[in-house]
Amino acid sequence: LVHRTMGRCKIQIVTGPAGSGKSTYCQAIQEHCATLGPLRKRKVHVANLDPAAENFKYDVAFDVRDLISVDDVMEELGLGPNGGLIYCMEYLLENLDWLLDQLDAFDDDEYLIFDCPGQLELYTHVPCMRRIIDALRTAGYASDMVSVFIIDATFVADAPKFISGSLLSLSAMIAMELPHVNVLSKCDLVDKERVDQILETESAVQLWEIEDRARRVEEHAVEAFERGEELKPNLVDGPVEESASEIADVQSDSETIQPESKRRSEAIERRRRKRDRLTEAISSLLDDFSMVSFLPLNITDEESIDLVLMAVDHTVQYGEDAEVRGAELDDAEVLGNS
Repeated sequence: LVHRTMGRCKIQIVTGPAGSGKSTYCQAIQEHCATLGPLRKRKVHVANLDPAAENFKYDVAFDVRDLISVDDVMEELGLGPNGGLIYCMEYLLENLDWLLDQLDAFDDDEYLIFDCPGQLELYTHVPCMRRIIDALRTAGYASDMVSVFIIDATFVADAPKFISGSLLSLSAMIAMELPHVNVLSKCDLVDKERVDQILETESAVQLWEIEDRARRVEEHAVEAFERGEELKPNLVDGPVEESASEIADVQSDSETIQPESKRRSEAIERRRRKRDRLTEAISSLLDDFSMVSFLPLNITDEESIDLVLMAVDHTVQYGEDAEVRGAELDDAEVLGNS
């Protein structure tokens, strides 16, 4: 690759699972930046790097489908959707001059967002995106890129999904080796109090303990119902330690009465303990190293969008090399007032 000497624009590389809201995020950031005051207003360009994209509402700076598209590959080569997408990304790798020529049209004070494909195998099993990022580093964009990983807020609605979403984010972080920001999309579509509770807890272990307690209470409630018994009230409302003790008492009582239930419960308990040990180890890893955190995004709230934008700007150091406004410059002139 030929090293370019022109100015380098800042680049957000937006990734995340399919349907997580990447294109909606790009549109929200583009529209929000157009409405900012004169001191922060910027022109945001959005480029589509998804050869399988069908339509989007943001203004497109350039589109990889002008180079190659999944529909054309499927028709000409007879590949399926996933195979066609991988072929397209590998074709882009072989024709990176096209991408670099597109980037040369932007100055160093401009802001570019890449709307990337949502298939995670492109970041893990087939490292197409990693190789594209490495090529951009070689071209001089090493300090100008930031990875923005978008994940649906429903992924943190309960502990198992929170842990799964954290691992997805961690995989993307490791695969791309870029400054990384995790954004929780669609927060306007889920219970705000539940999302706030999980984000404020900031402990995968604690979330798992709460979830595990609720699940075990539910299991024993079902067993009690099958035996025609009533569940003790403090199993639901008591502290974790007391509830665990009471659950054990209920289980012990049922074992003395129902030998078949005892064998079934023991088998379930053995499987649960094996599964829980792995879950607790993963949760402890996430907690001990504080590797993953999320920023909630509500696209109907301008303040929420602005907080996410400021976090990304800080990560990529956007605007830090801008000239400081002198004291002699009148505020009215800056703000455009007469």
